[in-house]
Amino acid sequence: MFSQRAQFVTDQNALTVAVTARRDAGLPVLDLTASNPTRADLALPQSAIRAALQAGLDGAYEPDPLGLLSARQAVAAHVAQLQRRGQTGFATVPPAQILLTSSTSEAYALLLTLLCDAGDRVLVPQPSYPLFEFLGQLHDVRMDPWPSQYADGWHIDMAALTAAITPQTRAILAVSPNNPTGAVLTWGELDLLAALCREHDLALIVDEVFADTLRQPLGDGVATVAGHDGCLTFALGGLSKTCLLPHAKLAWTLVSGPPEPVADALQRLETMADTYLCAATPIQRALPGLLDLAPMIQTVLRERLQGNLRFLQHEVRGTALDVLPVAGGWSAVLRLPQPPDDRDWALYLLETAGVLTQPGWFFDLHGDGWLVLSLLVVPETFRAGVRALVAAVA
Repeated sequence: MFSQRAQFVTDQNALTVAVTARRDAGLPVLDLTASNPTRADLALPQSAIRAALQAGLDGAYEPDPLGLLSARQAVAAHVAQLQRRGQTGFATVPPAQILLTSSTSEAYALLLTLLCDAGDRVLVPQPSYPLFEFLGQLHDVRMDPWPSQYADGWHIDMAALTAAITPQTRAILAVSPNNPTGAVLTWGELDLLAALCREHDLALIVDEVFADTLRQPLGDGVATVAGHDGCLTFALGGLSKTCLLPHAKLAWTLVSGPPEPVADALQRLETMADTYLCAATPIQRALPGLLDLAPMIQTVLRERLQGNLRFLQHEVRGTALDVLPVAGGWSAVLRLPQPPDDRDWALYLLETAGVLTQPGWFFDLHGDGWLVLSLLVVPETFRAGVRALVAAVA
């Protein structure tokens, strides 16, 4: 009765089973994986956020396939600030080249439909958040991994990426800052990716939902690919991370590149978006006011992330643990002694210290001894969990 694309593996892994059993038994869990900003006890300007959301309820329904012009203008201005901070030198993306969707997942769905037929392929990063495989399965698109390697920083394995390109490949996807490594595309990597896209007639998709969290100075990191004209380029962002409003459901895609493919892509995207009109009008009306609050919100967020990261770095100093550099995002990657592997480490820490972490294999971090911690965790819980983790490893 059901399609093959709707066949999913639903078995729980051993760590999930262990967490459930521990909580059912009434045992405490120091959760170092929590990443819901609405439950992170952040001192956000809630009154101003509510006022902006309330203002969005005013006005008539004015459907526009690409999104309300006022909302797209606000996105253009916000991303232009990222361009200036990062000194990208790219031209500002005009509102006419911006598409609003209810989420970045919906944006991915439209882009896969735009670029791929059934059986086509898209190159996706490893390590990264485990989302792309599901999106590919739902659209009958094969998601082929391209790896990054860690050696005094994360670097794209360009030889492996190039070798993974097939006649069925339609796009290269990158996440910058990466989730969970926090790695940022460098200018050299962007130039090489663009050259590959031109050579093989591919599009470049860059997920930049964590771009507002980039730590300064950027060095040779690229703040945003918005406005990049080296190939057909799609830059994705959204309210979930920019304003810590995952429940507000609004995301944006900025389209740039050579004029002809940009115009063609936008015409096709407009027709597809007109079929769904998923972005709700109230949140689009509220967007300009919410993006005005983004600098204040990001200041509060940055204090939490940097404070937890400094504490983690201090606590592991002189131990067998190592915290990898973080350029952006909400996570920290921790390297532990080997063996055992990271799955056994995660279970051991939960069972002996009551500390919940994410093993690296959740994110396709190759090799043993990787753990991922959320830097968004409430400081009191984070500090208690890190101390217990360090003691248990010792």
